[in-house]
Amino acid sequence: MSHQAQIAIRTRKLGVLIRDARSAARKTLTECAAAIGITPATLRAYEEGRKSPSLPEVEVLAYYLDLPIQHFWSSNALSNDAPRTDPLNLKMLASIRQRIIGVLLAQKRQQFSISLKALSIETGISASRLKSYENGEKSIPLAELESILSVLGSRIEVFFDQNGPIGQWMNEQKAVQEFLELSPELRAFVCLPVNRPYLELARNLSTLSTNKLRSVAEGLLDITL
Repeated sequence: MSHQAQIAIRTRKLGVLIRDARSAARKTLTECAAAIGITPATLRAYEEGRKSPSLPEVEVLAYYLDLPIQHFWSSNALSNDAPRTDPLNLKMLASIRQRIIGVLLAQKRQQFSISLKALSIETGISASRLKSYENGEKSIPLAELESILSVLGSRIEVFFDQNGPIGQWMNEQKAVQEFLELSPELRAFVCLPVNRPYLELARNLSTLSTNKLRSVAEGLLDITL
């Protein structure tokens, strides 16, 4: 196959991947074109395989669509990934979270052994309003929630979503941030596939009790001596 034929095939494949990524992110041609500084007509030409984008344009597009740049060298369709494309009912999610926070707040108050009346005096929030918060009938203004938790000796982070879709997203963002805070040498070590067995070993060792770790260390000393 000639180089020109290879270029033409690659251009068409790249166009399919770009259109797929845009569709999965539910972005319009106009939105994506504006993000990378080209006209919608040019982006359409990219998606139809009539023209090929530059590497900087692909990099910016990957950043804008929040996906790994490796997607543009893959054969996987993001638009067939239901969790990515199915929209969340954010209004319903907020309502559910409101009720969960109310339950958690009631549990914290009971653990602290303080009555609604006493908490009302401490915070300046009426007992009836506090009760409506605990019942999930009203959303709790963030400033009021922080004030209540300060009285109960707790922190706002305890109330962050942990298991829901937003909680999972927050945990992923935290993991990425913690990875980026590693030294360049450690990041390079983690990313090398050949080092994965060592990482798995470290993870398994971290789950062992102190006594078991001591036994492992003693066994290693016996081997090396």
